[in-house]
Amino acid sequence: MKPLFFLFMIAILISCNQKTTETPCPEEEKSSIAKLKKELTEKGFSTFDYIDEATKDTVVMQQYYIAFLKRGENRSQTKEEADSLQKLHMEHLGRMYDEGFADISGPFGDDGEIRGITIYNVPNIQIADSLANLDPMVKAGRLKIDVHPWWAAKGFKLR
Repeated sequence: MKPLFFLFMIAILISCNQKTTETPCPEEEKSSIAKLKKELTEKGFSTFDYIDEATKDTVVMQQYYIAFLKRGENRSQTKEEADSLQKLHMEHLGRMYDEGFADISGPFGDDGEIRGITIYNVPNIQIADSLANLDPMVKAGRLKIDVHPWWAAKGFKLR
């Protein structure tokens, strides 16, 4: 009987310690969405929202900019020069993350014309293009940039 009582008490303690998630009331949700849209708009970002029919949640969409890093015209560097440019390229991307300009970046897994992408979280295409063209690989002509606007849901994450 004691083991059963012990298990019962553990179950009660566990259930008491579990965190509950409270669903915000519709007024709070509308207020936070309006606040987010206002903050983004004041910073110059383009947004729109819609209601997800399945969840009935409001989804805020923000415009980002994808820079496609393509094979450049000047790929005649020595291995040492290419390695040095790669190091500088990675430092540039690190700075873009640290300063909040880039959210995600990476190479493609093939040896095609498009070498990789960087998604810039900036208000307009001119800023994205300018930042992408500061990349030492681009300056050296080893890569060239092709920037396009891209919409994504604010706050969603990769799975």
